[in-house]
Amino acid sequence: MTISASLRRVMAQARFETLAVLRNGEQLLLAVILPLIILVGLGRTEVLSSLTAVPPGSSAVQFAAAGVLGVAVASIAFTGQGIQTAFDRRYGVLRQLATTPLGAAGVIWGKLGAVVCVLVVQTTLLLAAAAALGLSFVTLNWPGMILSLLTGASALVSWGVLMAGTLRPEATLAVANLLWVLMASVGGLLFHREGTWGRVMEFLPPGALGTALRASVVDGTIAWPALAVLAVWALIGTLAARRWFSFD
Repeated sequence: MTISASLRRVMAQARFETLAVLRNGEQLLLAVILPLIILVGLGRTEVLSSLTAVPPGSSAVQFAAAGVLGVAVASIAFTGQGIQTAFDRRYGVLRQLATTPLGAAGVIWGKLGAVVCVLVVQTTLLLAAAAALGLSFVTLNWPGMILSLLTGASALVSWGVLMAGTLRPEATLAVANLLWVLMASVGGLLFHREGTWGRVMEFLPPGALGTALRASVVDGTIAWPALAVLAVWALIGTLAARRWFSFD
């Protein structure tokens, strides 16, 4: 099997997975509609200011955009892929695909490719909506934002796939949705948490992702320590998934 043939198969699988997500109403609600609603809600109200998440004189839209990008990553990379992979596993789809020339590795790479493709769509739509609300691109650090999104997606998708490959689909559905709510509310994705809780969250994927995105979108810098935390979680999650993920 040539590398080009393998790559074509992975690309075809990634295209199929991407279209499956974009055509699925529940996935679209989680990946695009809810982040857009949160963006408008936080960008047009005083919620963030009341939580002292926005310093006086700063733009709430900048902070809202950074947080919502993190929520979008969690939606598609962790919750969305976790649930979809869990039910594909139950119905034997993963096992059947693994026995084709695509192979088990091709299945995983196809899912990762789909996450990146959907992430591009999410980011484009969210930044366009944020720009309409008043987002300034002057201070936005594009390399830092892209690194944050990709590293965060890698960390979250590895743990989402691990969860899907070890738990029953019903358990994955419940846990994935619960963790999404916790990440968005108290996990440091939407705004920085003060005190001991905030310092602990900075060493977990959602908190590190939120910190990295706020640094790039709000401050125009690259938060290398937060990116390092995400890279470590991605590595641990990938190794754990290789060890314990079951196609059956």
